Amino acid sequence: MYHRHTLISRLTTTVTMVLAAAILLSACNLPAASFSSGLPEVDPVSNLTMPTLEAMVATPFPTRPIYAPGDLVDYIAQPGDTLPALAAHFNTTVEEILEANSFIPNTATTMPAGMPMKIPVYYQPFWGTPFKMIPDSHFVNGPYQVSFDTSAFVAQHPGWLNGAVDYAGGQNRSGAEVVDFVARRFSVSPTLLLALLEYQSGALSQANPSETQKIYPMGYQARERKGLYRQLIWSANTLNNGYYGWRTANLLKIEYPDGREQSFDPWQNAATVGLHYFFNKALSHEEYLVAIGPDGLAHTYQSLFGDPWAADQPHIPGSLEQPDFTLPFLPGGAWAYTGGPHTGWGTGEPYVAIDFAPPSNSPGCVSTDHWATAVAPGVVVRSDTGELVLDLDGDGDERTGWNIFYLHVATDGRASLGASLQTGDPVGHPSCEGGTSTGTHVHIARKYNGEWIPAEGALAFNLEGWIAHNGSRPYLGTLTRGNSVVTACVCSNAATFIESGK
Repeated sequence: MYHRHTLISRLTTTVTMVLAAAILLSACNLPAASFSSGLPEVDPVSNLTMPTLEAMVATPFPTRPIYAPGDLVDYIAQPGDTLPALAAHFNTTVEEILEANSFIPNTATTMPAGMPMKIPVYYQPFWGTPFKMIPDSHFVNGPYQVSFDTSAFVAQHPGWLNGAVDYAGGQNRSGAEVVDFVARRFSVSPTLLLALLEYQSGALSQANPSETQKIYPMGYQARERKGLYRQLIWSANTLNNGYYGWRTANLLKIEYPDGREQSFDPWQNAATVGLHYFFNKALSHEEYLVAIGPDGLAHTYQSLFGDPWAADQPHIPGSLEQPDFTLPFLPGGAWAYTGGPHTGWGTGEPYVAIDFAPPSNSPGCVSTDHWATAVAPGVVVRSDTGELVLDLDGDGDERTGWNIFYLHVATDGRASLGASLQTGDPVGHPSCEGGTSTGTHVHIARKYNGEWIPAEGALAFNLEGWIAHNGSRPYLGTLTRGNSVVTACVCSNAATFIESGK
């Protein structure tokens, strides 16, 4: 098992030589020999074996050729790809992509994984490495994780995580339970969190970590982030900011600690971008360069769980469509649209949630007799303080199919675990319970196969024909239906009210 601390001294000199070679190559405008114009993919599987020192020096991170403006390059669609995101990644437009691929309808949502495409590319300097670390299906807490038993896996390893206890969600939990608790709330894969804990602090293999590793097991040293639970919260939130930033094209480059910027390789996948974003914040730049390469996290993940690319199960199908949803309150009722697209859980990306508040004569956190309701038929698979998850495929697992996440649901009257609900059935009363809230409301967000679905975009939130749009910052934004526009505002004034069933 390779850990970052044992690799750094051996690789620091190598990394320096690699960077120097890359700089010279860029300065001469010479494409790397392993790439030809239009070759989109670097085989991630073959790069996961531990290379020799000589091989690492001879084959630095590849660079792309200098493309002429508008050159058509080959691209193989990845799970979750959308035309707006691809256009931003390749510095082109949706119209140009559609012109080059006449078989794609302009109403397309997600691209079918594995579909060959031609994309007009407009070269940007300083593209990053094309090396892919893990597939997206191993990043989200989705179908791949259904058969994985975190507690049993941790129990098989002698590291400090086996026996660790931390306070999370109102109670003491074992190390494995803390991993699962964070994985469930942020919908980040527990196998990825375990691999990061192992890579950063030997959580599965080292029984006696250093004092620093005990306090900051994920490597992010901040006073307010001490301990396993707080480290995992920060890590999952940071990973999601990178992953969904790439998904929605809100994150196209990375800024290093010295102020330099580097654009992500257009062929890159969201999971790798999420890990780049994480390591750039958790490690020194020299450690970061090792972590994102074949000897880094990718090697640790494969050592623990086998080759992830051989076990890849694309979790987002092509042409994904949202089922019909109603507004989350009873027909005939009128509630205020108080929060435009914002984070589903945590802070920052992904902007997946929207908020509604029932009518009230008093501001702030007050009890209400109004009911938040099921937007579609489903089974309650999570019912906890302030939280409820409605599983629409009825299999009892929120890691598969469409799921609706409700937040700020009052304990009194909240639908019970296992309850089967029809559209319009009560899920509970809006409140301020769970998370942070300044007033009584309900927060709703969507997941599909463990992936948060952005409120705006190719699969925009659609509630009775009301379509969500982002604002200039989180919590702003609109709902539109035909020529009608409602702008979100915590003020809950008359202009923010929408009537259900009309």
